[in-house]
Amino acid sequence: MRKIIIAALAIFAGIIGLTACEKTAVPNPSNSVHTNSPAPVDSKNDTKVIQTQEVTNLEQFITSKLTGEYGVYTNFIETDQSAEAASGHEVLSESASLRMLAAVRSGQQERFTEQWQLAKQTFDINSGFSYRYSPKQQKLYPLNAAVDDLRMIQALYEAGEKFGDKRYTAEADKYGERFYDYNVKDGKLYDFYDMEYSSTNTFVTLCYINLGTLRKMSFPSQFSKKLTNDLNVILENGYLSDEFPFYETRFNYETGKYSSENINTVESLLSILALAEVGQQKATSIDFIKQQVEAGTLYGQYSREGKPLNDIRSTAIYAITAMIGAEIGDESLHHKSIERMNEFRVTDVDSPLYGGFGDVASGQAYSFDNLMALLAYVY
Repeated sequence: MRKIIIAALAIFAGIIGLTACEKTAVPNPSNSVHTNSPAPVDSKNDTKVIQTQEVTNLEQFITSKLTGEYGVYTNFIETDQSAEAASGHEVLSESASLRMLAAVRSGQQERFTEQWQLAKQTFDINSGFSYRYSPKQQKLYPLNAAVDDLRMIQALYEAGEKFGDKRYTAEADKYGERFYDYNVKDGKLYDFYDMEYSSTNTFVTLCYINLGTLRKMSFPSQFSKKLTNDLNVILENGYLSDEFPFYETRFNYETGKYSSENINTVESLLSILALAEVGQQKATSIDFIKQQVEAGTLYGQYSREGKPLNDIRSTAIYAITAMIGAEIGDESLHHKSIERMNEFRVTDVDSPLYGGFGDVASGQAYSFDNLMALLAYVY
């Protein structure tokens, strides 16, 4: 069994950095071609017009430059798709779930249905949705990522409500029951299920805990309340401190302890967003985020004590703070986050990355950054 778990974890290492809870593309704004963010305007309608054009341009870039037969490319630049981590024109269930959620939030039922059908066609396996598919290698990886499966299910529930179509809700219930069968063992949620080895890992990554969706899902009633309550406690108790109000990375069920090598900002922000979605965000976290967004100093990684470990700023970081602002009704946080995010927007019409988010000098443009930006615009 130990060999099986080690093998599964080795594969899972390939997920790290790809799913929504880890590293994202980090283009250097100084290398990107962009204009300054639009000056603040008094009229909300004027702001909306500007943002609508940004959405249109980004949609066009994603659709025409960053999408292929199987979905959204992991990166604009192609590779041989043989690395441990997804690259090039490989596709991820993460991207499919973000695309679905953005389509719901923007009220595009036809696009949502198209993306959902493509996601099933590309990623659906017996035990969940494969986290990764390589067209070049013709390889469908035999394990899922709980964070991405939950986001797909979330999008289905939202689509059922948004479009008034009970078929989406029924599918959300169906895939939620399957998720429970494979990713929940003995009342505990695990990061992945490996179909090849019939095994899970030993911990849960905190930003995988999508509380709002878990509460909606069709679990056996005798287990549902305990599961969600336990996960709520795990997430809330992962809070680091009032001095540095971010969250631990993971909780190990075998040891009963949290662990974090360093604190990745994207992970903590997604944990804060998950709490905000159920009205449980901490004021200290929001205040810290607002201060850093205002100053433009929200960096990619910190020590557990809150010391910045790099000066990397990314599209996805500010996209998530924009979502947090929208979720809690903080217009200033949302607006300022969009401004910061737009610093990475490519506005050179002669660039192949025009309309998207990436690094013009290297030609790199990642799915996670672009899709998180799209979601932030329509959140």
